[in-house]
Amino acid sequence: MRHIGRMNAQYDILIVGGGLNGPALALALAQGGAKVAVIDARAPQTRASAGFDGRAYAIAAASQRLLAAIGVWPALVGHAQPMLQIKTTDGVVGRGPAPFFMTFDHAELGAGPMGYMVEDRHVYAGFLAAMQGQENITLTSGHSVAAQDVQAGCATVTLQDGQVLTAKLIVGADGRTSGVAQRAGITRWGWDYGQTALVTAIHHERAHNGIAHQYFLPSGPLAILPLAGGHHSSIVWSEKSAIAAQIQALDDAGYLAALRPRFGDFLGEIALAGARFTYPLNLTVAKNFIAPRVALIGDAAHGVHPIAGQGLNLGLRDVAALAEVLIEGARLGLDIGAPSVLARYEQWRRFDTTIMALGMDGVNKLFSNDNPILRGLRDLGMGAIAAAPSLRRAFIGKAAGVAGEGLPRLLRGERV
Repeated sequence: MRHIGRMNAQYDILIVGGGLNGPALALALAQGGAKVAVIDARAPQTRASAGFDGRAYAIAAASQRLLAAIGVWPALVGHAQPMLQIKTTDGVVGRGPAPFFMTFDHAELGAGPMGYMVEDRHVYAGFLAAMQGQENITLTSGHSVAAQDVQAGCATVTLQDGQVLTAKLIVGADGRTSGVAQRAGITRWGWDYGQTALVTAIHHERAHNGIAHQYFLPSGPLAILPLAGGHHSSIVWSEKSAIAAQIQALDDAGYLAALRPRFGDFLGEIALAGARFTYPLNLTVAKNFIAPRVALIGDAAHGVHPIAGQGLNLGLRDVAALAEVLIEGARLGLDIGAPSVLARYEQWRRFDTTIMALGMDGVNKLFSNDNPILRGLRDLGMGAIAAAPSLRRAFIGKAAGVAGEGLPRLLRGERV
């Protein structure tokens, strides 16, 4: 990996955003022979050197294959907690869970764990280490983008320190408020959920045994996600925003007192083990994933409810599809920034993204209430799925990212 000096530079692709999706795309493209620059507004060691804070990602089985194919997984495997079961139930605080629940077991998939939980600090450090070994990747850190321009045969990005970078294509991997999308004139649709995610980590007395729990409460879902070591779990706790603000303002003892009746006692005594974070929840989807010499991936293209932990996995599906489209186009001698090339990427990702976004939106709306009629219907639905092995396997395959036709090669574990 190189670092940009103060000079004009020419690349094949400029990736704006150095979180996770941007580096993943850079690694995939570099393996295919592309010359790539990653522009990260933050200092590279900020997250890589951080201590445990409880933030973690659910990495689906297909995403794990991609990470292995681009050379990142070896650095993560020692920190990864396999998810062997996912248990989903409905309930009300103080009244316990509903009589019907769903259990998804990795044994029904027949292809290893459904996914893995890996802490954010380890994932980012793994990407950074993998990029260090790639001569085709140039990283600029600590500089944000001031302007971008598209001309007949190229696109340029001007950084705030005056550096000008030129390429055939700009990729926006810069989050839900993507500056790349805004400068390209791409607008968005979506809505606010009136919910806020409270995120932290807990230590619990009993071992989690690799089981993830999704507990649907009237004010929003509570996810309990197993972390490596057996006695820590990551908590993603959705509440109505006003209530979430009150809980976040409490001291640690008060916070735990609010969590315990929602969490229950199935893992024994619990204690806070990480920092406490909040994230407002909304649905935001770009109306177009492409513009002249611009493509969007990850949250820049779609920000969804964390109800199924699919945010990063959706972004890595974008990475797999765009990398395949661009590398194959380059091998055919095509202009990788041409509308005909980029249209294939948008067509590949638009339907899956929309279905997943609206599906998670629908589940959140169905479960985030205490309407007795809806409660009865959803409990019957969960009971029906629990009793139907074929439906369970379909849900497991979708969650693991291995279901569906036409998976990009990286999601099958194959290099492009």
